Amino acid sequence: VQLQASGGGLVQAGGSLRLSCATSKRTSSNNGVGWFRQAPGKEREFVAAISWRGGSTAYADSVKGRFTISRDNAKNAVYLEMNNLKPEDTFIYYCAVARTPYGSRFAGDYKYWGQGTQVTVSS
Repeated sequence: VQLQASGGGLVQAGGSLRLSCATSKRTSSNNGVGWFRQAPGKEREFVAAISWRGGSTAYADSVKGRFTISRDNAKNAVYLEMNNLKPEDTFIYYCAVARTPYGSRFAGDYKYWGQGTQVTVSS
């Protein structure tokens, strides 16, 4: 199982970043994919999810209108475009493959997790 998140970094408030999640075809071709984020000592929280064909998406209220999840199944990749970033978006971001063709807001519904990528937003 291969799941690799990348694209994090340090950005000023109001800036943008694009996270990428590279998956193997075997891992995600028929599965929903989600992005979660976590701060040290805190529970992982849902950010966004996308169905296996990309026709259905869901977002946390805190990122709705600023973040966009998309996927390119030909490249076995899922993306999270993050705009108008705020200091409170500072987390480690993780991508995960769901157990079903549809994404979910619940971490327990995901079977594979990649290593995280750090996003730091300065004020």
